Amino acid sequence: MARTAHESAALRRRSAIELAVVVGAAAATWALASVLELHESLVAFFARHESWQADELAIALGVLALGLAVHALRRRRDAEQALASEQRALADAARLAERNAELARGLIALQEDERAAIARELHDEMGQACTALRMDTALLKRAVALGDAEAARAAASRADQQAQSLLRGVRGLLQRLRPAHLEMLGLAAALEELCAGWQARSGVACSFHGAAEAAGGLGAEAELVVYRVAQEALTNVMRHARAGRVQVLLAREGESLALLVEDDGIGLPPEGERRGLGLLGAAERAAALGGTLALEGAAGSGTRVRLTLPLQPQRQQQALETTP
Repeated sequence: MARTAHESAALRRRSAIELAVVVGAAAATWALASVLELHESLVAFFARHESWQADELAIALGVLALGLAVHALRRRRDAEQALASEQRALADAARLAERNAELARGLIALQEDERAAIARELHDEMGQACTALRMDTALLKRAVALGDAEAARAAASRADQQAQSLLRGVRGLLQRLRPAHLEMLGLAAALEELCAGWQARSGVACSFHGAAEAAGGLGAEAELVVYRVAQEALTNVMRHARAGRVQVLLAREGESLALLVEDDGIGLPPEGERRGLGLLGAAERAAALGGTLALEGAAGSGTRVRLTLPLQPQRQQQALETTP
């Protein structure tokens, strides 16, 4: 940006210098012509060569000079417009680079927060479950050694409960890291299970509407983007929205798939206070797949997250059209 501003100032300085040179040359020509009486000499010359129409040459040269002056002014204007366009392009590139850097920093922070949350869950919940399981198995061994059938049954029952709790925790972590239900059940069923699990954890009513065939033709990467957007939107509702009801809708709109997550909470905060780097990252992934992600809502009127992705046949057609 500083370089282009310097170039613009240099262009103006060169134009001013060239204008001064032209004015100076014209003044020097007038002074020289006055001293040498060039006009009288030219008149006498043209009179002797009237048969060649040499006296009309001055008019032609004047028109040529005027045309060259107009041409120079137009080229200067074109150069200034090109320079201004380059400045705007560089400014847009700088803003984009700043936004990408901010996104990268936010995604790194989000990744570290997720890792810290998983580490806490492993330590607090699964670590405690493993410790309790070891204690119950130790009690079971002791009861068996003593021949105390009642104590052995109680210890075995507690160990079974701890094992089930540990299994649920492992499944929950795996679901957060990689939703296996997408591959086993499909997108619609996985979203329905996500809503049911989220409702059980949050206590907020969450309804899902969508048919399995709505996502037909959507690739595995696009299905993961849809799932992550729904997951992040529900997480934001739980953290910030103070909602009493959430609705998740999956529908086909022509050659596109639309996901809508809508709540009746407090709405979006002011522009400068908005959160949700997870949704920002999802928006970048959606854009890479030819889709869009929109966040709508005002204070007190709830929030709506809308994701639109082109289905696979359309993407393949676009790829064919853009292939050289």
